[in-house]
Amino acid sequence: MRSPLLLLHIIGGTLGILSGFVAVSLRKGSRWHGMAGNVFFISMLTMSGCGAYMALMKSQVSNVFGGLLTFYLVATAWVTARRRDGGTGIYGWVGLLAALGLGAVMVSFGVAAAISQTGTKADAPAGMYLVFGSLALLAAAGDIRMLLRGGVFGVQRVARHLWRMCFALFVASGSLFLARPHLFPAVLSKTHVLLVLGFLPLILMIFWLVRVRFKNAFKTNVSPCTARAQPVELRRQALTG
Repeated sequence: MRSPLLLLHIIGGTLGILSGFVAVSLRKGSRWHGMAGNVFFISMLTMSGCGAYMALMKSQVSNVFGGLLTFYLVATAWVTARRRDGGTGIYGWVGLLAALGLGAVMVSFGVAAAISQTGTKADAPAGMYLVFGSLALLAAAGDIRMLLRGGVFGVQRVARHLWRMCFALFVASGSLFLARPHLFPAVLSKTHVLLVLGFLPLILMIFWLVRVRFKNAFKTNVSPCTARAQPVELRRQALTG
């Protein structure tokens, strides 16, 4: 607790979880959502950066990977929100290289753990490496698609921002509520409150992604011309009986 890095890690994680839940609950694009998102961005970069460095000093390989992946997700999600439709830059290429490298190393660790006698590598199971490594490669595939298309547009840009921010929030909430239940009253574990809080970012991510997709599809299918023509057609049908 006397370590400045540990203190920054704890403060960043606490502010990140609080601001993340606030941001995901507010109307997207509003002023308050943007302010909460900026707090989340700074807090999560602080938490993940300090956590990755401390884990490296303690040779905790899995936590190094988790910190770096969280840092990448938050950084690319924030850049996506700040940039308007279309356009790429040096950050896109840096993010792609980071995700490819991180994903490849994590998957290789997962394969090595799977074929080992203990089923682990550096005290972490193969499944953890493979799941998070596959996530990093999936994010890299999204980066490749963005760079080839010259940017992301419309609902794709919103979806890219949403899932990366929400998954980073899940890493933080899971690290607190799921991995450290001893920090909370036992009744919260017995009533599964901590379980719900740990997975709540993923639930909110699915909700917002579905809402954004269906809202965009509705707007696409009902054009302004069609919307104006509908009342006229209804009145015509009423007059003709």
